[in-house]
Amino acid sequence: MIVGIIGGGQLARMLALAGQPLGIECLFLDPAVDACARSAGELVCGAYDDESLLGVLAARADVVTYEFENVPATSLRYLAQRVRVHPSAEALGIARDRWHEKRLFAELGIPTPSFMAVDSWADCEQAVAAIGLPAVLKTRTMGYDGRGQRMLRSAADLKEGYAALAGMPLILEGFVPFDREVSIVAVRSAAGVTRFYPLTENLHKGGVLVQSVSRPADPLSAQARALASVLLDRLNYVGVLALELFQRGDRLLANEMAPRVHNSGHWTIEGAETSQFENHLRAVAGLPLGATGALAAAGMVNFVGQIPDPQAVLAVPGAHLHVYGKVPRPGRKLGHATVRAADETALYAALARLRALAGTAS
Repeated sequence: MIVGIIGGGQLARMLALAGQPLGIECLFLDPAVDACARSAGELVCGAYDDESLLGVLAARADVVTYEFENVPATSLRYLAQRVRVHPSAEALGIARDRWHEKRLFAELGIPTPSFMAVDSWADCEQAVAAIGLPAVLKTRTMGYDGRGQRMLRSAADLKEGYAALAGMPLILEGFVPFDREVSIVAVRSAAGVTRFYPLTENLHKGGVLVQSVSRPADPLSAQARALASVLLDRLNYVGVLALELFQRGDRLLANEMAPRVHNSGHWTIEGAETSQFENHLRAVAGLPLGATGALAAAGMVNFVGQIPDPQAVLAVPGAHLHVYGKVPRPGRKLGHATVRAADETALYAALARLRALAGTAS
């Protein structure tokens, strides 16, 4: 079987690596000639909306998926007329626009921070008056790893924040003084079979994920699964979906969803019975889903901007190193390490050593 993947970054690469034991080959479409997934499959180099290249994917692939949200929904609709596409163009179109995403959450009764669309300076003033400060002004599309966002803590931040993002459709969201950031990673088959990975506790710095820890016994797991289930069923979803959440007291508020494999689920590669990457391929290819339980205490540390000395990483008990093969630059995710440990004490000791090596310990 051949799976076409729009995008050739690390997520596409890890999908392809997970597919190899299943006899699945991957064909990538990406505009970058040095896309890191090229080491794990065949790269078709060109724009995501190039219909001639989309035609190549449709002709050669049995099913097409994608690795991130910044793919034009029109490209998926074009493909869907010629080949199976999972997740759907509808799921992508909603997830890539924060306004449509929040509107869907509201429609389904999924709690969120307060939000309002901002299309002008007058809209911005009205939204701040209605929601209050602090708040976060965000671009509706193309935001990733903290990009396209401005924190508004006082009235003095308002004009500067708006000027920095003006020219694109925006959304203002109330700031949530959260206790924790968590995510639930789920997978759903075309037959509607749904499985959930354990709730994951996440730590971000500057909008970039630096650490994730699996929480199989978390008391909020059932609440998170219920919220994700509503989304999966409403979208008739096929594949892996991640729902990012803020915890405030005993309540979860939805931040955003990702219709794809997700950074907070990387711990599943060595930490779960079936990784999120394998299960995404199983779902889109029509294969039975694998078990999603954690094998032990498990977590992940991202390596951003630089890869630490591999010898030092692999000297950490239970650590597994994943290097993406990308050209280093500040703020770029270059790899990660997963950890599997006998208990939480050993896990956190290992994660602390890895974060020290990554330069994100403080």
